[in-house]
Amino acid sequence: MHRTRLALFGTAALLTTALTTAAGQAAASGTQQEAVDYVALGDSYTAGPLIPLPRLDPLGCVRSTSNYPAWLADHLDVRSYTDVSCSGADTTDMTGRQPLPVFGSHRPQFSALNLDTDLVTVGIGGNDFGVFGELTGTCPELAESDPTGSPCQDKYTVDGVDTMKERIAGTQDRVVEVLRGVHERSPEATVVLVGYPRIAPETGYCPDILPFADGDLRWLDSVERTLNAALATAADIDGGTVFVDTYTPSAGHDACATGGAAWIQGKDTDLFRAASYHPRRSGMVGVASIIARTLAGQPVDVAAAEQAVHSAAGTARPSSTRDEPVATPHRAGEFVDEFPSRR
Repeated sequence: MHRTRLALFGTAALLTTALTTAAGQAAASGTQQEAVDYVALGDSYTAGPLIPLPRLDPLGCVRSTSNYPAWLADHLDVRSYTDVSCSGADTTDMTGRQPLPVFGSHRPQFSALNLDTDLVTVGIGGNDFGVFGELTGTCPELAESDPTGSPCQDKYTVDGVDTMKERIAGTQDRVVEVLRGVHERSPEATVVLVGYPRIAPETGYCPDILPFADGDLRWLDSVERTLNAALATAADIDGGTVFVDTYTPSAGHDACATGGAAWIQGKDTDLFRAASYHPRRSGMVGVASIIARTLAGQPVDVAAAEQAVHSAAGTARPSSTRDEPVATPHRAGEFVDEFPSRR
């Protein structure tokens, strides 16, 4: 039986408090602080493709050493940190091997979980039923013929039904099963379902960055809000998962934001910053801060996330990955993800 939501939030808040207290006691007594084992599951919005520096375990997942799991592990000062997130993953890749563009396939992400796991973050759902890929692949092409209309929304509306949002209803069911699977494998863990940060602005347009038709840009935002609502509902149905809203606290940091404020890369991939339509390093730091404050029961707002981003600006990368230039496992001999042979 899952713990109640009230009990889980209490456990989550105590997790951060206990880590801070234990660290102080350890410093005073010379003893080792309470161990916390953290596992991160997810897709590219967790993995952080092309954010320097890349991990190599495996290379095909395009996983960064500066993604939000790395920053969160650094903040919580966990004993072991195992990140098996992988670009392109959907819910089926939790239990099945994920084919990769290079080096074969990635092991099922659930294989990283065990009875000793204390904290699990899950960032999944955007790739299920092709939602994210079709939005970013199809909509910009259709915008060329009708830049002020909503050709993409029109394409995916059949007999008055928004089929893209209809797909998300199926994603919700899948995510519920993922959460249940996490609880089964790590019954004592605090489980956190992480939402997606804001991609499109609340108002205005930036066709050079987000090349969507005017009407489709608003629709893109509504689809993302529908996805985040589905994730929040999945956490409610599960009853033992903390949902972390990253959409609301990332206001003003969408892909169109100017002056270096954007947390999301626009249409053009930057090999030294981020993949197109994906989080930048600043976005990962912001999301990690939002998760940490949620776990600690602290107020979550844009200002707090911005302060975390500012504080991390002078840090090359999180200390949790600083000693791993070739992305070796975080605990010796465990969770080794070798380069699989091609199928």
